[in-house]
Amino acid sequence: MARSDATNIAIGLSAAVVGLKDQTPLILTIRADGAGDGQDMLPFGPFDPLRHRTFELGLRAFVEAQAGLQIGHVEQLYTFGDRGRHAQPDDKADHVVSVGYLALSRGAAPEDAISAEALKLSGASFQPWYVYFPWEDWRAGRPDVLDQHLLPALFEWASDGDVTKAERLKLAFALDGLVWDDERVLDRYELLYEAGLVNEAAADGRDSRLVTAMFARTGRAMRYDHRRILATAISRLRAKLKYRPLVFELMGDEFTLTELQKTVEALAGRHLHKQNFRRLVEANALVEPTGTTSVQTGGRPAQLFRFRREVLLERPAPGLRV
Repeated sequence: MARSDATNIAIGLSAAVVGLKDQTPLILTIRADGAGDGQDMLPFGPFDPLRHRTFELGLRAFVEAQAGLQIGHVEQLYTFGDRGRHAQPDDKADHVVSVGYLALSRGAAPEDAISAEALKLSGASFQPWYVYFPWEDWRAGRPDVLDQHLLPALFEWASDGDVTKAERLKLAFALDGLVWDDERVLDRYELLYEAGLVNEAAADGRDSRLVTAMFARTGRAMRYDHRRILATAISRLRAKLKYRPLVFELMGDEFTLTELQKTVEALAGRHLHKQNFRRLVEANALVEPTGTTSVQTGGRPAQLFRFRREVLLERPAPGLRV
């Protein structure tokens, strides 16, 4: 029998919609009406079983209503229901359990698809995702923020003799000679959250270790647990690039191999060897030449390619195992 004072549970739907412009990974954000804190959020809304036949249809409806955007690939990520995500101890409102989704915008120039009305009503815009996770971008080498700010604070947090903390820190941040794993985005964010090194931890009532010098170093905060959902989405997308050709969902119909490589590098957050990458693309028969060239490269005309969709029928896992 249900207690009369039990907290009601509401189901929410949150979308991490990824776009791309000039080899910069973007994430669709909105602003809360009357929130006053100016923090970004992912598009989200309550699931209504009377209006939405499925979760995915409800999600697509929210994204179109809030950003005027029709999304392409959609997949469910995880269910997020931590106590701190919406409700407070003295809050009698419904506790929101959110089903998170990864979605991809269709083609290049995603910001052009946002309607003027949506921009005015919800403040919808695409933001570079590395402003939320600056330690994840290794394209120009190891980020300074790791050794100058994050790792010293994490070492102090893990110095209490807890072996589990030390092991998690070693795996997530590739210590003691381990290789950096670009898929551990969520693991790294969770450690920073537990250590009180991101603003969301303080907002949830946890002890904060943030000092003035770190405020601009630990990434832009998001409302509720939306940065955790975004970290989950980035982890999933980086993993799926290796066995599904999702990268082509974010590109135009035609592209050069250099543009393709820079796009993969941008999403994975690391530099790739040019010749090895091209051999990999050729070996997997993922693209085919269009017979035309581009003169926008600033040098010799570059051959244009397109995604070879037949590969989807030829084998079960046609990805870029970079």
